[in-house]
Amino acid sequence: MIRVLLVDDQHLIRAGLRMLCEAQPDIEVVGEADNGRAAITSAARLLPDVVVMDLRMPGVDGITATSRILAERPATRILVLTTFGDDDHLYPALTAGACGFLLKDAPPADLLDGIRRAAVGDSPFSPEVLRRLVQRAVHARAETPRPVQGLTARERDVLALVAEGLSNTEIADRLHIGVTTVKTHITSLMTKTDSPNRVRLALFARGV
Repeated sequence: MIRVLLVDDQHLIRAGLRMLCEAQPDIEVVGEADNGRAAITSAARLLPDVVVMDLRMPGVDGITATSRILAERPATRILVLTTFGDDDHLYPALTAGACGFLLKDAPPADLLDGIRRAAVGDSPFSPEVLRRLVQRAVHARAETPRPVQGLTARERDVLALVAEGLSNTEIADRLHIGVTTVKTHITSLMTKTDSPNRVRLALFARGV
């Protein structure tokens, strides 16, 4: 079971998310919080696998809460779910340590998929958010190119699929290899490209 903490200052939003999640056989909502301070306390007490985090809340905001939660328990996966997809919210959230960023107009299936992907170490993003990240990365790389040598043909195949936003399982199915093999290739790619996480690796791939 994936243990989920829901954080949003609107009761109606939390209620809808709870109904959606509790209809799934593999997701358990272990708690709710209506502000960042309550989220920090609840995360420490409930030890969720994934925190679905709103950003704009009264008092302590979602970005501060993300940073505080991860400082106490780095293994927690923070999945941002927000109305605001502009750079002023996106980049601070990623800097704080969020593993993914979804917009509230995403289809319910995308949110459930995002929770599951976050739980296994992937980085789910709304398509429009990912496009903007890629555009920025491509622009930056055009100014300061970093050629990488020594990638195997299979590593390049994996890298291309990471850039498309596929999960480890989806990459394994596409390439007809094991999930463990995919993880090994991704670890090697992160080392060779000096990418600290999967998000940076995907941005690197789109910028090559």
